[in-house]
Amino acid sequence: MKSITVRGVGILAVAFLVFGILAGAVFADSLVFGNITYSRRDIWTNYSILAFEYIADQMGVETIVLDPEGDMERAMAAMEDLITRGVDGINVFTITPELSATMIEMANDAGIPITIENSLPAEYAENYISCVACQYDDIGYAAGAYISETYPGAKLFYVMGAPGMGITELYEEGLDKALEEYGTIELISTQPTDWGAEQAMNVTQNAIQAGLEFDVIFANNEQMATGVINALEDAGLLGEIPIIATGGGPHGLELIEQGLLDASITAPVSLQGLITFKNLYEYVVHGIEPPLFIPLPVIPISQENLDEAISWEITDENYELALEIIGGIQK
Repeated sequence: MKSITVRGVGILAVAFLVFGILAGAVFADSLVFGNITYSRRDIWTNYSILAFEYIADQMGVETIVLDPEGDMERAMAAMEDLITRGVDGINVFTITPELSATMIEMANDAGIPITIENSLPAEYAENYISCVACQYDDIGYAAGAYISETYPGAKLFYVMGAPGMGITELYEEGLDKALEEYGTIELISTQPTDWGAEQAMNVTQNAIQAGLEFDVIFANNEQMATGVINALEDAGLLGEIPIIATGGGPHGLELIEQGLLDASITAPVSLQGLITFKNLYEYVVHGIEPPLFIPLPVIPISQENLDEAISWEITDENYELALEIIGGIQK
């Protein structure tokens, strides 16, 4: 009887050990990743989320995307919701660097891995997997360099995005650096907006009505460029004043093809969504630690090199190419 009891205990121990290993194992098809956006109404944000969702579906990972529409209190509530649900990983699209740092701390306290995208968190943030983002100062610099080389002697009107996100300030820093280095352009006015077409149209209309004299406009994204185009068209100035934007989205490339937008300093936000998912997935499943910061490429696109633009939209047709560009993903 004693030997049988000992053997029975041994069998139970092995059974519990095996069960423990299986319970602790990470199965990709049972993973759930949360994603807190900035606002899906923002084209740039939405294309990144679409890419994240697409690759998650390919990898058998469930996604919970919560959209606070740029509201910080709603973003905090979304974070609390994902923690309560016990998701396996969280990605946060930066609203402010300080808010991202707070969310990182919350995720750490809950023991949930977290990635950040689109802008670095505050410098004091610790213990996040990675941040994938444009080097916004590099984009601003590239815009300033392009304008300086293409329109020397021009007066520049800068239709800026929303201050306070950390992003806009970097754009401006890079732009100012290029304009100072080249010394061929005079920046005569900078007007902030909410990143949308309507406010961009309004500030451009106001500048025209106030008699502001400018020869070229830098709009902080292609959505805003649409508003600028409308304002110039209403004033009978469309085609006379070049417009430079940033992004490289489908609408922006179409505007370039139509000759309504002269150039865009592009960054493929689709890759941002793909790389962000890759970083979170490979960390959760395989314990792979990526570089803490991964920048996106910056490519000035005009009609002359339109065929070099990388699509923002991930489809069945270009998924394998996009996957190759990001170096694949370990399943």
